[in-house]
Amino acid sequence: MSGVERHTQELLGEGWWRLLGPEFKKPYFQDLKRFLKEEKQRHTIFPKGSDIFNAFHCTPLERVRVVILGQDPYHGPGQAHGLCFSVRDGIPHPPSLRNILTELASDLGSGSRGHGDLSPWAAQGVLLLNTTLTVRSGEAASHQNKGWERFTAVALNGLAQYRKGLVFLLWGSHAQRAASDIDPDIHYLLKAPHPSPLSAHRGFFGCRHFSSTNEILAAQGVPPIDWSL
Repeated sequence: MSGVERHTQELLGEGWWRLLGPEFKKPYFQDLKRFLKEEKQRHTIFPKGSDIFNAFHCTPLERVRVVILGQDPYHGPGQAHGLCFSVRDGIPHPPSLRNILTELASDLGSGSRGHGDLSPWAAQGVLLLNTTLTVRSGEAASHQNKGWERFTAVALNGLAQYRKGLVFLLWGSHAQRAASDIDPDIHYLLKAPHPSPLSAHRGFFGCRHFSSTNEILAAQGVPPIDWSL
């Protein structure tokens, strides 16, 4: 194993590496690596390299209880850090994140201390995964259809086969399509419009997915998620 492979294995953790390690050698991923190398020579790419696999690093495969799917990382400076919808402390909240925190407060009375860092959720077993893991600065969707979707589909479908009774929070049509192969007889698929200002008022507000998730977990005898931030 090369030094790069060992570093990637450390970032992913043993469980995710067993599932995803073979993908790194496949032709599509080699093409993706070449694309990213060329992009970095000409553009600023988010998130930084050490954060690309942060969703897997923060939530080991065997600890996943809940999955929240995003599309691609935030494309503004300092925003993306590898967890979907999340920004680090001190970064202003993007509109979708503001709406997520608004629904959280309405659902559970749980607010935020002013930050939008969702790492505490990840640490409790909430996989915060974008289907595309990188983006060009200032250009939303610029790295879609380059190979990331295939990689993250392997992660999602492998996870769904490895575990039972997971709760998938599928906000918007993109997330719902990405989870179309997940068996609803084995897992719990909670669907709502995207929290974007363009769609949040069409059913994201009032979906009560946070309390519903904890009710599902409790029915399985699994500890609830502490959604407070």
